[in-house]
Amino acid sequence: MRLHFRILCVLTGFLGLCDITFAQQAIKLKGVIFRKSSTERVSQVLINDLDNKNIMMSDDLGMFSINTAIGDTLLISKKGYTPVTITVQSKDDLSLYLQPVVELNQVTIKGETKKQELNDVMKQYRSQGIFYDGKSLPVFAFLNSPLTGFYNLFGKKPREARHFAAYAKTELENNEVDKRYTKTLVQSVTKLPNEEVTKFMQVYTPSYQDIIQWNDYQLITYIKKNFAFYKKHKGQPSQQLQKLN
Repeated sequence: MRLHFRILCVLTGFLGLCDITFAQQAIKLKGVIFRKSSTERVSQVLINDLDNKNIMMSDDLGMFSINTAIGDTLLISKKGYTPVTITVQSKDDLSLYLQPVVELNQVTIKGETKKQELNDVMKQYRSQGIFYDGKSLPVFAFLNSPLTGFYNLFGKKPREARHFAAYAKTELENNEVDKRYTKTLVQSVTKLPNEEVTKFMQVYTPSYQDIIQWNDYQLITYIKKNFAFYKKHKGQPSQQLQKLN
């Protein structure tokens, strides 16, 4: 009887060990995220493994991949959508659906984008005879119309156009940075409170050149590295906090 009991205990322990090993099986999980009740894919969705703390983001096609494990819990979230929590059951590809948040009495204002607004201002300059937006004038501009050429080179309005063109370029580049380097993303990676995450973002804002070259993994890695430096030198002047960059 005792022998049977011991055998039963050994088998139970072995099966338990198998369950734990299975639950901790590391996998690379892939998936795609859709807007609920449609075939529209949702980009820039955060996929957060609450167990191993890995964070990834869906690309422009709504697709993602994340290092996780069987049994881990994933939090899928994006501003404007209801968060979804799932438990990883297998390594099979996932199809996830997010429900948009419906706000009562919401007023949607359809307006022009910043890019359109800036382009409209430049069109106004062109309509006043400023044809080249402050760029280097081609030789034929002087040959065909010397007065127009000199006006674009030295006139007050063309000078204003050049300044505005430089401003517009900076604004559009900053807009591209803001599209990806969002408060939601940074707060998900750093867990900083609202008032502190704003300071962190101001100190460690990536450049436009970096943003257009990085994929989502590289952007998240950039945030993690700078956050580690930030925690180590917290309380020091901003100039010293920026040393890592």
